[in-house]
Formats: sequence, structure tokens, C-alpha cells
Amino acid sequence: MKRSIILSILCFSFLTGCSQHSEEKPVDYFSLIRPNFTGKTAYETTDFVEDYWRVVGNTGFNKTIYLIADSLQAAGYILEENAKAEDQLTYRIEKRAMDNQTWEPISASLQIASEEKPFLLSATNRNMTYLNSASTPKEGIKAEVVWIKSIEDLNNTSVKDKVVFAEMSVRRLYKLVVEKGAIGIITYDNPDYLQPEKNKTSIQFRRLSSQDNGNFWGIALSYEAKDKLKTQLQKGKTEVLVNIQTKRYPSEELTIVANIKGSELPDERLVYSAHIQEPGANDNATGVGTQLEMAKTAAKLFVENKIDFKRTMTFLWGDEIISTRRYIQENPERAKGIKWGISLDMVGENTAVTGGTFLIEKMPDPSAIWTRGKDKHSEWGGEVLKLEDMKPHYLNDFIISTFKEQGKYANWVVETNPFEGGSDHTPFLEADIPGLLLWHFTDQFYHTDNDRIDKVSQETLKNVGTAALVSGLQLINASDFFVHEQIQILKEQAINRLKDEIELTNKVKENGGSMSEESLIVMAWFDWYTESLNSLNDIIPDENKAAKQAIVEAQGELSSELRKLGQSLNDDVFKWKF
Repeated sequence: MKRSIILSILCFSFLTGCSQHSEEKPVDYFSLIRPNFTGKTAYETTDFVEDYWRVVGNTGFNKTIYLIADSLQAAGYILEENAKAEDQLTYRIEKRAMDNQTWEPISASLQIASEEKPFLLSATNRNMTYLNSASTPKEGIKAEVVWIKSIEDLNNTSVKDKVVFAEMSVRRLYKLVVEKGAIGIITYDNPDYLQPEKNKTSIQFRRLSSQDNGNFWGIALSYEAKDKLKTQLQKGKTEVLVNIQTKRYPSEELTIVANIKGSELPDERLVYSAHIQEPGANDNATGVGTQLEMAKTAAKLFVENKIDFKRTMTFLWGDEIISTRRYIQENPERAKGIKWGISLDMVGENTAVTGGTFLIEKMPDPSAIWTRGKDKHSEWGGEVLKLEDMKPHYLNDFIISTFKEQGKYANWVVETNPFEGGSDHTPFLEADIPGLLLWHFTDQFYHTDNDRIDKVSQETLKNVGTAALVSGLQLINASDFFVHEQIQILKEQAINRLKDEIELTNKVKENGGSMSEESLIVMAWFDWYTESLNSLNDIIPDENKAAKQAIVEAQGELSSELRKLGQSLNDDVFKWKF
């Protein structure tokens, strides 16, 4: 059924509310965005950004900022300091002092001293040098390697002026290794989801603590290099030649923020956020590029008078989590108007190569407490949340339905995962602002030096960017049509979820499981959707009594459905509960 038909039915169902706005026509944003969002700008930007090992303040990070600025300016955005009050397209570059120096890798090699050639080179494994690693002397350094297999080994072994090798996270070793006088560390700890025995040359990047004047260095190994070093160590005393050259220098932290100012409610806004730092293509040059094409496409259609902006649309590029959190916290008055936050992180994958699928990481709902049925965590994983952690809101089902529409149109797979955290959506949620994540997982090249442009799909960039921008335009221009459509979507999804949960409960009952626990799960979902319906009141004008009444009626229908489903179980616990 086409969206226009659905809206006609909804308008008939809520005649009183729609009659007040009979002049309004729902805009088909997909028909506007699809011809204009090709993924070309997103892909070309990704290609540029992924050339650099990006850390806040370093060459690659800053070049990315200024590339974005130039692109925005070409699209019609005006630097804030030069803008007039009536200008709606603006951008700014925020500059802040850094507590520590920035860092970037130059070159590195690792060689067994008794052999003629290095077995690891940064020219082919650019993640081999630990972030924040110091340089060795220019001619390199020769030292014995000590193989540490446990923390206890380290406590009982002299490592002064030696190199420590371990197959574990450096976080467990770093302080002790430095205190005991080691000059450097070599580690291997690629997780299984990277398929290291298949991707033998992949190195997942690692980091040391900032050390502006320190001289400690670190090297991360691939599966292949790890086996090479272990084979040599098993033969006896092993010395290595290490040459690491890095740059550490004072710099400043840059963040870039672009706005399309709303004409009616300019203080209310949607914020898109994409982080620049990290060395990969998919992570997160794709987020940077996709968000830039979104900003340019929105500006183009705005300048051509094809779309309006009732509320403000904001695009933010910076340091992961830190920039987004600061944007929220540094201006409490501005934060009050942030109604939605959407994070773009790893959004351009060629899934035929990387594996995994496109995912919408939902705001915390009961699937993050009880992960069962069709719900499934990614291999990133997430801790089990509590009922008090829930964030009921219409944003989840709205974004899912919009992306599913693009998925159906483009024959593109769209899935979801329960909340796991770890990206730019978390600062929104911490501030009680509705926020979610657009991403891919599992990616067998995640955080590795094999995350390069050949793993990126322009088609995926186009699909994600199209659906993300369409979603944003519907949100910032939300009208009565939008509200009534979301009521219908939420009601349908709630009933489907309750049916699924009751079906799972029935299986638990057949197997003699706890019905008290089951009633808690079912009620959690009922409460979540009841409150999600309530959240629509945030965008309903006070005078629109019809829409508010429609929410109450939908909640009543959910209650009736829940009572009917609960009674169908023929269980005393559920009869009492419902």
C-alpha cells in the first residue's frame, strides 16, 4: 500500500485533526532525494579521507575538516562570522586547545635481528604502530624480546631494556611494563570475528596513553607476523630490530558544524553526527562522506525551493563521542531544543566483502534486557540493561520503517540490533535526547589496516544517505500527517511485538519456565510502546486535541489487545496480571 493511500486512510480516521490542516499535503521526500543523492560525493570524500591515519589535530584530521568546509561553502553554506541574520545555510569551524600533542605515524619496520629483511612494514601494514607510540632512534634499535604469557610471568621476569611480547590486550600490561623498564611492547590480540586465520595480514589498531615526552613504543602484529615471531622465540633467545618514526606536535582540536536554520521553530533541531578520527575507510570515512553528501543535497534542494525546513537540521563532524557530548553539554539552552540525534558510523560497507549487514542500533528497549526471538546482538555485544535504562520513543520504529522502505525499493537488507553503545549516539541518550546509530557489523576488517576503499560500496552509501536524509526531513517538518502516521506505525508494531512475545511465552510455558518472568517481559514491551506513543506529544501543538486523543485511543487498543493475548495463554499469572 503506498504511503499516500495510508495517509488518506489516516486522515479519514482522524478527520477532526486533519480538517484543521486541509491545505497541507504530505511531501514524498523519497521522490525528491533519490534522484539527487547518488553516493558519488560520499564515495569520493571517503576515498580522500581514508588515505590518512586520522587523530584529532593531525594532518589527516585537519585536511578532512577543511575539505568539508570547502564543500559546504561550494554548496551555499556561509561561514557564520560572515552570515547575515536571514541566512539559513551556515557553518563554523570550532577551534580548541589540546591538552596533549597530536600524533601521526610516518614509518615502521620490525625485523628479526638474525634475518636480512623485515617481516612487518608499515608500508603494507599501516596499523602496526601503536597510536601515541614514540619514535625509536632514526637508525632503529636492537633489543631482546621477552615472551610474557600471563601477568604472573611479568611479575617474575626482568624486562628492563627489553621488548615485551604478549598475546593479550596492552591495557592489562602497560603500567607494569613501563614500571619495570621495558623499552617497548609487541602484542597480538585480534578477535575471532576478524577471522584472523583467513585475514592473516590484518592488524587491528591499538593505542598507548598519550605521552608527549615519553619514549615508549608499541607494535601490533598480524596473525601471520605473530606466528613468525613465536616460531623464532620457540627456538631460543630472540632479538629484533625495530624502527618506528612518528610525529608528535602541538595542535588544536577542530570541529565543524553546519546548520540549515528552521523557518518556524529554529531552536528545535535534529543533529546528525559523524566522527572523523580513526584510520579506516568504512570506519569512519564513510560516515564523514555520507553526511557531507546529505548536507549538500539538502542545501541544493533548499536553494531550489523544493524543500522547506520547519526546524533546524544540524550536521556535526568531529572527535567520536567527545565532540557530540560537548555540543550537547556546552550550551544547555541549545541542548533543550535537540529533539533527535542520529549517528552515522561505518555506513558504506560492501557487505559481500566485509560480511555482516546494515544495522539500525535501536534506542534502549526491552530487547536490550531480554534478547530473544528475532532480536540479536551484533558480535560487538552489549551489556544487559535494566528497566530503568529504557528510552521509549517513536524514533526507533519511525527510522526502521523509513529505512525498510528504502530497503524494499533498492533490494537492500536492513536489520536492527539491541542497544550496545560505543558511538556518537550515546551522548544523546545520556542527555535524555532520543538518539540511535546507523552502522554495519560484523565487519571482518573492522579497525584493521585492510579497511580500505575497496571494502566500500557507493550503492550502500547511497542507500544509507538517502534514507537518513529522508528520515531527517520528515522529522524536522513533522506535521499532523506525520503524527497520525506514526501513531498507526507504533500501534501496528506494538501489536506485532506483543503477539511475538506471547508466542515466545507460550513456548516457555510448555517447557515449564517462569511465567512471572514472562509476564514482566510482556509488560515491559507494553509499557515501552505505551510510552512511545506518549512521546509523540512532544511534536503535537497543544491545540491539536484530535491527535492527542488519537494517542489515547491507540493506547486503549493496545490494552485491549494485551488483555486478549494474555487471556489466550490460560495461565493464572497472566490472568491476574492482565
